[in-house]
Amino acid sequence: MLKSLITSTGSSLAIAVAIVAAPANAQAGSWAEADAKAREIVNKLTTDEKVAQLLNTAPAVARLNIPAYNWWTESLHGAMGGVPTTNFPEPIGLAATFDAPLVRRVAEVISTEVQGLHTLGRRTGRLGRIGTGLNTWSPNINIFRDPRWGRGQETYGEDPFLTARIGVAFVNGIQGDNPDLPNVVATPKHFAVHSGPEHSRHVDNIYPTAHDLEDTYLPAFRAAIVDGKAGSIMCAYNRVYGQSACGSQLLLRDYLRGAWDFRGYVVSDCDSVVDIYEHHKYAPDAATGVAVALTHGVDNECNNATLGGRMDLGDRYTESLRRGYIRTEDIDTALVRLFSARYRNGDLPGLSARKPNATPVSAIDTAESRELALTVAEKSLVLLKNDGALPFRPGTRVALIGPLSDATRVLRGNYSSTRSAPPISVADGLRRAMPGADVTVVPFTASVTDGDPVPGSVLVTPDGRPGIRTEYYNALDENAPPPGAERRFAVKPVLTSVEPGIVSRASEFRQVANKHKVLFTGSLVVPETGLYRLALTGVKGTLSLAGKPLVEAKRYSRWAEPLQLVDARLKKGDRVAINLQGESDIAPPAQIFWKRITDNLDLDLKAGTANADVVVAVVGLTSDLEGEEMPIKIEGFSGGDKTTLDIPADQRALLERARALGKPLIVVAMNGSAIDLSWAKDNAAAIVEAWYPGQSGGLAVANVLTGKVNPAGRLPLTFYKSVADLPAFTDYSMAGRTYRYFKGTPVYPFGHGLSYTSFRYGKLSIDPASGGIENGLTATVDVTNTGDRAGDEVAQAYITPPGFQGAPRHALRGFERVSLNPHETKRITIALSQRDLSFVTAEGDRQLIPGEYRLTVGSGQPAAGIPGTYAAYAVGKNVDLPK
Repeated sequence: MLKSLITSTGSSLAIAVAIVAAPANAQAGSWAEADAKAREIVNKLTTDEKVAQLLNTAPAVARLNIPAYNWWTESLHGAMGGVPTTNFPEPIGLAATFDAPLVRRVAEVISTEVQGLHTLGRRTGRLGRIGTGLNTWSPNINIFRDPRWGRGQETYGEDPFLTARIGVAFVNGIQGDNPDLPNVVATPKHFAVHSGPEHSRHVDNIYPTAHDLEDTYLPAFRAAIVDGKAGSIMCAYNRVYGQSACGSQLLLRDYLRGAWDFRGYVVSDCDSVVDIYEHHKYAPDAATGVAVALTHGVDNECNNATLGGRMDLGDRYTESLRRGYIRTEDIDTALVRLFSARYRNGDLPGLSARKPNATPVSAIDTAESRELALTVAEKSLVLLKNDGALPFRPGTRVALIGPLSDATRVLRGNYSSTRSAPPISVADGLRRAMPGADVTVVPFTASVTDGDPVPGSVLVTPDGRPGIRTEYYNALDENAPPPGAERRFAVKPVLTSVEPGIVSRASEFRQVANKHKVLFTGSLVVPETGLYRLALTGVKGTLSLAGKPLVEAKRYSRWAEPLQLVDARLKKGDRVAINLQGESDIAPPAQIFWKRITDNLDLDLKAGTANADVVVAVVGLTSDLEGEEMPIKIEGFSGGDKTTLDIPADQRALLERARALGKPLIVVAMNGSAIDLSWAKDNAAAIVEAWYPGQSGGLAVANVLTGKVNPAGRLPLTFYKSVADLPAFTDYSMAGRTYRYFKGTPVYPFGHGLSYTSFRYGKLSIDPASGGIENGLTATVDVTNTGDRAGDEVAQAYITPPGFQGAPRHALRGFERVSLNPHETKRITIALSQRDLSFVTAEGDRQLIPGEYRLTVGSGQPAAGIPGTYAAYAVGKNVDLPK
């Protein structure tokens, strides 16, 4: 094994040196200049300085005036940093808009806020901490091949074409108009063949068919790199054909730097390099493992140990050098790519065509970005069913039921900042959309979905002012305390403030040291008598009433721990004393969670719905049930993944009880993945799929329910009835999966979505490109709004190919979202390139395959009853396309 690894690294070296040593005229001016300046820096670094720069925490090099830099920056659907940022819908919701220009606008706002966080870090002396870099580890363009995958919510759905187009839009918005001088470097992830299960991702060894690799798993990555010009890419945890994705000849050399001519840098998923030797056992030890990654093209290693401040991680590279597994040139190759990126994104000054980043902190969380978050949430909502119950008529009396009806944490989804504009629940959204109307919230029983941040509106300081007293104490020593010892802090606070909520603002103040503690003192004033569930995260201390502890945290909670909720009966006006301590080294962020519940659901349900005209049930999942590698294991959920497509049993029972009331039942589903909606399809009067809709999600839902907004989102996933309809989760074959290859009848198909108006399609015309249809075509069709209210239509273009081995039923190859006034007609033109017309053979070759094809443009997939139009065309000769 060791001999073969060393041989492999040797061949990698020749490729790497050739890339870096290429003459300047082989690259564009800005890139070449940045590479040259990067080379100057690298040539001045010592070996110890070099290996330290290979990690996500790149320390400052004071003698060369190089500031610290941390490559760990997240912005999946909103920037994540030390100040409130804009929280947009989860990516699966962004995909449901079927609106690539809109997603680009979202990414432009995120990019601006990432730049503002960099400015904040520079101003406060915190460059080098997570969330201050001018790069971001987004978007996630893995294919959501199986609805059980907990991280599928982070993706743009199950279709390679849709994922590619939305992914390119996001990359372009993040980087800006000039990818050679990006505003922020985008990092599509996780390359490649990666989509669960979560519990085995560190050991999985996947052998996709040649057809599935080219047809499903690589197209979006190719588009992000070749079309979107992404400046970075993140390799995945799993192995592919026996080799780690972060040490893969096929992925990193043959495809990425070979066929796709990628010039940027590769970053590992966090600890995926460690997996090479610790979990995959592909390498016998750490020194060999880092050699596998580095010499195959991984330039930057994310290592979770940096979170704890470990400073010796570069020793593995030094030892690899000593043994001869890598050479100095391998390290230099990686560092030139990394420093070049820092010049081109404006982190390092001196590039002639690039001004340093100067985005003000005030550009974060603006009124305009908040408005966009609402607009995008509205456009992401999918009306799945409507028997005439929607939109609400004026004066409609609404009873809101379900654990998510007044919830706010669910709105954020995963990989999102805990801080944004105050999130708007569905209950609050309806009260805003229907001022003065009768909106009654019926509390639900204790649930696995419970726990929302306590709003600042119920907090008072010890002296009775609104908010919470917050005191910051600097640590006496920046170094980590000895094992078993506690960190020591100054006796007097360096800063005291009154904050609107339980939140540390340390990153905004230069006088607060990187290592510090924060004390929160005040009271929570109970707004309504009832039974509450309370929990603490990221803090030590107590919540007490009349001197008796209600909740006590004797240790700091850690990431991914389930909330430890405690029940307490409280009366309106009770003052729950708050005495909490957080520390800068602790995650998750300090927070008090609560939820008002009932222990007599039948009584409350009967009373709360007695005068209602309609019952709205807000049900579904949360990112505490589905997400990244989580410790949860309960009925239906394991390790972050789902084991069924059911919502929790208590919610299913609630829907049955609500249906028995005899009043119109409207189901609003919040989830990041496909769930079984067959019962709701048969029993509810209307169904709205809301995803995890972001900070303004509740108002977006309310605006759709009340008709202020006409919904037009479309499903980026197939909604199946059961996992019994699918192959095994561990099976990466696409046979029997997604709308392209599923042969059963779904509950709701990919591309489905209704409107409050109706549309008609005219005759479809097809015009071949110059030189014949083998070079592409243009499809043109008139679309008319035949109803009496304005609305958006999503025209979807599907190709049905001739039968050949591996052929899909049909495949999305174009889409356009268009707004139409009542009785207005617009002409839609969809241009399909040669690649758009191609398909993949069973052998994995992308070709224009001779035969008869059918192009359908309409409101959804080709099917009876779906508004649309079609035309036939023929491909006369075989044309091979490049990888």
